[in-house]
Amino acid sequence: QVQLAESGGGLVQAGGSLRLSCVASGSIFSISAMAWYRQAPGKQRELVAVITSGAATNYADSVKGRCTISRDNAKNTVYLQMNSLKPEDTAVYYCNQPARAWGQGTQVTVSS
Repeated sequence: QVQLAESGGGLVQAGGSLRLSCVASGSIFSISAMAWYRQAPGKQRELVAVITSGAATNYADSVKGRCTISRDNAKNTVYLQMNSLKPEDTAVYYCNQPARAWGQGTQVTVSS
């Protein structure tokens, strides 16, 4: 069974940066798309970014130009680099392998 483990969340001032990491334990990472979602209290979970097995990427409009999703297949790891963070980016960020697994989430808090 695939397991995902996120790390890199924390407390940061507005305008700062964070790099989230997600390590997958499964054996099919290199041929799977990967995604980052986030959920703020009282709000629905939303898709932040997707990276395909071929490394094509897509982003939510709210983070375009500020976030970069990438992957390192040799390390079974997907990353989310977040720059110019805003208070509205505050949420629990979840790593997702579509149709297979969710991570436990990592808290990102951006103070103004």
